[in-house]
Amino acid sequence: MNKLVFIFFFIICIGNKLQAQVDTTKQRSEAEKYAWRLRQEVLYGTYIPKDVNEVISELNKKIDPQSKAKFANVTEDEAASKLFFSLGRWMTHNWSLYEGSRLSKYMKDMGIHHPDDMVRFFIVIYHRSLTKKPLEVKALVAKFAEKEAEEKKKRLEGGTILHQEKKKATKPKSEKN
Repeated sequence: MNKLVFIFFFIICIGNKLQAQVDTTKQRSEAEKYAWRLRQEVLYGTYIPKDVNEVISELNKKIDPQSKAKFANVTEDEAASKLFFSLGRWMTHNWSLYEGSRLSKYMKDMGIHHPDDMVRFFIVIYHRSLTKKPLEVKALVAKFAEKEAEEKKKRLEGGTILHQEKKKATKPKSEKN
């Protein structure tokens, strides 16, 4: 009987100790987690570039010379479409473009908001750097911003109004001093 009491007591004590080891990241709000991610240079063991120049530098480190030569021999548009689901997915995942990182914030501040557009932007910029063409970052950002505005306009025009209300505003009574 004493052994059973001891085992029962032991299990309760161990259970309390295990419960005390709570993951504190779950207690943080999503805004706090996002703000923390924006300050990190490394996420999940991968260095996060801080700007376009570092993106080019990091890709130069990671891509072998044969792949660079193949990449440089296609057009910009081909590069963006062919590599979107390979290199592009790697960038999206490892540079935390959806979850938030210092690179995604940098791109949003520049005017490119969707992670897929960021990836296409990086691929085009990297292609231009390999082919020794001018990067023309501002013009490319404007092109992506224009495309985003057009897509938004199409969505709004093609949408259906689910409910519409009209209210008459009452005139405020004029106060006399």
